[in-house]
Amino acid sequence: MINAAKKVLIVEDDEDIRNLIELYLQNKYEVLSTNDGVEALSVIKEHQPHLILLDVLLPGMNGMDLCEKLRETDMETPVLFLSAKRDFDDKIQGLELGADDYITKPFDPGELMARVHAHLRRNDIFTTQQWPKGNILIAGDLEIDMNSYSVTQNGKPLHLFAKEMQLLLMLAQSPNQVFSTEQLYDSVWGADRFGDLKTVSVHISNLRKKIEKKPAKPQYIITVRGFGYKFSK
Repeated sequence: MINAAKKVLIVEDDEDIRNLIELYLQNKYEVLSTNDGVEALSVIKEHQPHLILLDVLLPGMNGMDLCEKLRETDMETPVLFLSAKRDFDDKIQGLELGADDYITKPFDPGELMARVHAHLRRNDIFTTQQWPKGNILIAGDLEIDMNSYSVTQNGKPLHLFAKEMQLLLMLAQSPNQVFSTEQLYDSVWGADRFGDLKTVSVHISNLRKKIEKKPAKPQYIITVRGFGYKFSK
C-alpha cells in the first residue's frame, strides 16, 4: 500500500538504477523521478517531497550544486546522495553541503530501503517532538531554543542543518554525558545496522565549525578518545 503522505524524489540519470529504486520504493511511498538536476528543482518546488535521493553526476546541474541550492533556501528535506565516487573527500564535500547521508554505488537495495525508512522516521520524530514551553538551553554564549529548533550565539542566529541540530540537541540535553559514535548514529540517523559511522564525525566537525570559536580546540563538543563525544557547558 502506498503511503500517499510520503513522497520520495529520485534524481538519477542512469535509467536502470532509477527504475530499480522505483521498483523497491513504489509499494510504500509515492515515488517521483527525474534524470536532470535543473528539472529536479521544478519537481521539488511543485511536489515538496519528504526525501530526496540524489545522484552526484547529473546533466543540467550536478547533485552537489543542487543540494547546496536547496540548503540555501533553508529547505530541511532529507537528502541522501547516491554516488559512484567512493573517495572519503567526496563524501565530506557532500555532507558539508548539507546532505544527510551518502550512499556509494553499487548499493544493496535492501540497505537503501532501510536508510530511506530510517531518515523519514527520524525526521518525523524530530519535527513533531514537543518540548515544554520556554525550554531553552544556555551554555556559554550559546542559546538553544528547543521549541523553535534555533540556536543563537551572542544573540546572533546560527544556521544549522537538520542533522547538526539533532546532534547538538542530543548532546546538549545531557551535558558531560559521553555518547558513543554508535549511539549518536543510531539516535540521529536511525539505521543502526547500516551506514558509515564516519558520517557522525563529519557532522560533528561541521557543527564545531559553526558553534566553536576554535574548532580545533572545542569548548562545547568534546571528543573523549576511545569512547565518543560529550557536551560541556
